[in-house]
Amino acid sequence: MKADALQGADLSRILVADDEPVVTEVVERYLRLEGHDVRVAHDGAKAMAVAREWVPDLVVLDLMLPEVDGLEVCRRLRANSFVPIVMLTAKGDETDRIVGLELGADDYVTKPFSPRELVARVRSVLRRSDSGPRAVGGTLRFDDLTIDPAARHTAIGGAESHLTAKEFDLLLFLASHPGQAFTREQLMDKAWDFTFAADPSTVTVHIRRLREKIEADPVKPRYIKTVWGVGYKFEA
Repeated sequence: MKADALQGADLSRILVADDEPVVTEVVERYLRLEGHDVRVAHDGAKAMAVAREWVPDLVVLDLMLPEVDGLEVCRRLRANSFVPIVMLTAKGDETDRIVGLELGADDYVTKPFSPRELVARVRSVLRRSDSGPRAVGGTLRFDDLTIDPAARHTAIGGAESHLTAKEFDLLLFLASHPGQAFTREQLMDKAWDFTFAADPSTVTVHIRRLREKIEADPVKPRYIKTVWGVGYKFEA
C-alpha cells in the first residue's frame, strides 16, 4: 500500500501489544504507513514496561497475552493514565470484550480483522482524544455538573470527574443535545464516528461507567436517562 493511501492522522506514538508476530508485523507496517511511531510488545509485562518508559499516545492491546493478560494490562494502564486503548479480541469473546470496555478501553476490533479497519479505528480514537466534539457557547453547566469542551474537563460539585476520552465524548454529545433521545446505533455513529459496524453494547458499557462517575445515584440517574425502547437522553 502506498503511504499516501492512509492520510489524516497526526504523528502519534502507538504501542502494539500482541503475541502473534504475523499480526504485529502487519499492524506495525500499516500504522507506520499512516505516519505513526510504533513499538511492539509480545507479552503483557513488556507492554507495561514500554508504556511506563515510552508513554504512548495510544495502545493497541490484545487480550490474550502471555505473562500478564490483556485485561490486567488494561486495568493497570487505566489506573495510571487515560491513554486511549483499542482492544483486539477473538471473535465471540463477548464477555472479555465487555470487561475490557468496563475497565476503560475506548474501542475494540475482533480477530480476524482488516488492517484498514484497525487503522480507521485508531485514527478515529486519536482524533476524538485530541479534540473531541465541541459544544457551541463554551462551558456547559447543569446544576452541579460542569462540562468544559475546550479543556475537556468535567466536574461534579466542583470536584473533577476523571473521564476517559470516550466517556467525555459521549457525555459531551448527549449534553449538547439535552432532551433528545438517541438510539445506541446513533450514539455509535455520532460519538464514536465509526465507519465499520460495531457492537452497540459498547454504548451500554460506557453509559454505565459514566453514570458511576457523574451520578450521585447511578441506579436512579439525574442526568443520563434511559428511554425505554429507544436508547438514552441527557436531561438538563
